[in-house]
Amino acid sequence: MKMLVVIVQSKDSNRLRKALTAAHIQMTQLSTTGGFLREGNATFLIGIEDDRVQDVLDVIKKNAKSREQYITSQMHDVEGGSALPVNVKVGGATVFVLPVDQFIKF
Repeated sequence: MKMLVVIVQSKDSNRLRKALTAAHIQMTQLSTTGGFLREGNATFLIGIEDDRVQDVLDVIKKNAKSREQYITSQMHDVEGGSALPVNVKVGGATVFVLPVDQFIKF
């Protein structure tokens, strides 16, 4: 058995949750906050049998897409002192796959 810790942007969380449910994958969703952009994220905790891990990864890959977004840089240009827009890649998913030694359900 494995535990998948899946972090996605809040924008992708509803679509991902619906897709996981449709694939009969049970999960727990937590609201979290990211560090770089300080925007809302969702963290999914998914306990799954080893032979279904790739199925879960396929659902995640299909439903958590990365995209480009302009943010205001914290750095200032030398002459004007104004903030500069910077194009960054956001979204997608960060997935940690962890071994589970024991699973107990009460």
